Amino acid sequence: MKIVARDIPPRTAWALEQAGVHPLLARLYAARGVQSKDELDDGLARLLPPASMKGIDAAARLLADAMAQNLRLVIVADYDCDGATACAVGVRGLRLLGAQNVDYLVPDRVADGYGLSPSIARRVKERGADVLITVDNGIASVEGVAEAKALGLQVLVTDHHLPGPALPAADAIVNPNQPGCTFESKSMAGVGVMFYVLLALRAELRARGVFDAATQPKLDPLLTLVALGTVADVVKLDANNRRLVAQGLKRIRAGQMPAGVAALFHAAGRKAAAATTFDFGFALGPRINAAGRLADMTLGIECLLTDNAARAAELAGMLDGINRERREIEGGMREQAMLMAESLFDESEEPPPAISVFDPDFHEGVVGIVASRIKDKLHRPTFVFAASSAPGKEHELKGSGRSIPGFHLRDALDLVAKRHPGVILKFGGHAMAAGCTVAEESFDVFEQAFAQVAQEWLDAATLTRKIETDGPLAPEYCRADIVDTLHREVWGQGFLPPTFSEEVQVLSQRLVGEAKNHLSIKLIHQGNPVDAIWFGRTEPLPARVLLAFRLDVNEWKGERKVQFLVEGAQV
Repeated sequence: MKIVARDIPPRTAWALEQAGVHPLLARLYAARGVQSKDELDDGLARLLPPASMKGIDAAARLLADAMAQNLRLVIVADYDCDGATACAVGVRGLRLLGAQNVDYLVPDRVADGYGLSPSIARRVKERGADVLITVDNGIASVEGVAEAKALGLQVLVTDHHLPGPALPAADAIVNPNQPGCTFESKSMAGVGVMFYVLLALRAELRARGVFDAATQPKLDPLLTLVALGTVADVVKLDANNRRLVAQGLKRIRAGQMPAGVAALFHAAGRKAAAATTFDFGFALGPRINAAGRLADMTLGIECLLTDNAARAAELAGMLDGINRERREIEGGMREQAMLMAESLFDESEEPPPAISVFDPDFHEGVVGIVASRIKDKLHRPTFVFAASSAPGKEHELKGSGRSIPGFHLRDALDLVAKRHPGVILKFGGHAMAAGCTVAEESFDVFEQAFAQVAQEWLDAATLTRKIETDGPLAPEYCRADIVDTLHREVWGQGFLPPTFSEEVQVLSQRLVGEAKNHLSIKLIHQGNPVDAIWFGRTEPLPARVLLAFRLDVNEWKGERKVQFLVEGAQV
């Protein structure tokens, strides 16, 4: 573990402060690459224009023509939170713009696998569809699109994943990561891409005289869903994504949100009036994702689509129950998987450069979460596999992987596939998260091949876990109102929340929680006593230690006190 302070350009921080930015925020923003106050303007007018996204004009024309002919549109969604919000945005947005026949279909994680498969294309056709629209998938669905076209469907692919060697032969493709697309934000989530398609469609309908600037429907109510899906999908929060998220948060805090979003806040015990990106990533997102992992994502999408508060509360309650079940399954699996991972090396040794584990009893719906937990603890690229539950696929293993900075997971899978043809049956994903399917008898070959790529690509520096921090925290900022100010800002992937680091004196420490697996600490910070907690830590700390910590507020009997959430220690 190494704690490293970010470089904070003093001139930039000073310029931001002179422009009226709070001194602490000026320092934090400068460290994250913000150059001027203009970049912090989150107004809708500052969003990148849709016109620079390749294929978006063709998509708008296709949809406008379909609506003019009253054709039946069916959206094929993905079964995660990004896919669910993208689907809800698509259905709500198309209806707002005047589409009369809009339906959706979600692949089953177990039976169908990921993306638009030929079987999904046939089911869409059976529903009487004329136009098939993918959200958060489709860029790699060459066979599925070909089947849809052969069935006489028009196909619009909207996606954000990296394309494979061949693009599908769709009527239109909108994806900022497709070859030749000059759209500046390559980090947009699937829900953001669908929102942009709706902006382009509205402009096309304006140009056709369907409505004018005064009478056109407002699409900004959809931004609550765009914000939720963007944060939950852990895409990089570049300037454009931060604006989309900020706009969604403002509306939620003002009480302007779909009934389902309000119900999810209530089910999670969170306050919508003080909504943060943390709520999206750790409260609402997991509850929606749980439906796709253990049940049917239709539950999540229906929750986001309904305008009936009682129905929304019922669905949010069901999602909350499924999420509790997911946590129970994950807890047992995580323990088992961690034991398997730790058995790969002696206590005195470093872990191997990459980790792959499989157990016949693992549940394929939570392998990604478990891989993430192992990756966090051991700081190694990790794949966790479960046996497929799909009929006829019992001898296939479904794997989900998570990576560390400096190791591109999808590219690593690509190299394994090239070196060992036939071992990986299919794969896809991003730099930090990817999935693949292998035959059960090929698991050992995959494990060795994946570790070999990691051995070649990773050096000692990359394999050392680092926590980047914003350096010391001045004592005058150790206040509850400052913590509130920080929480209101948009933080996330690629624009990490503030983490500070300092050497502190440890006065006392004890284990707390039902399982006694959290360390409660009383310490002295800059001469002042502060309470701290380190979740998941059981080993005691020395009397003086360099800690990396985030700020939180602990409320007890009406009193609000600053509390440090410890992220790591360098002894």
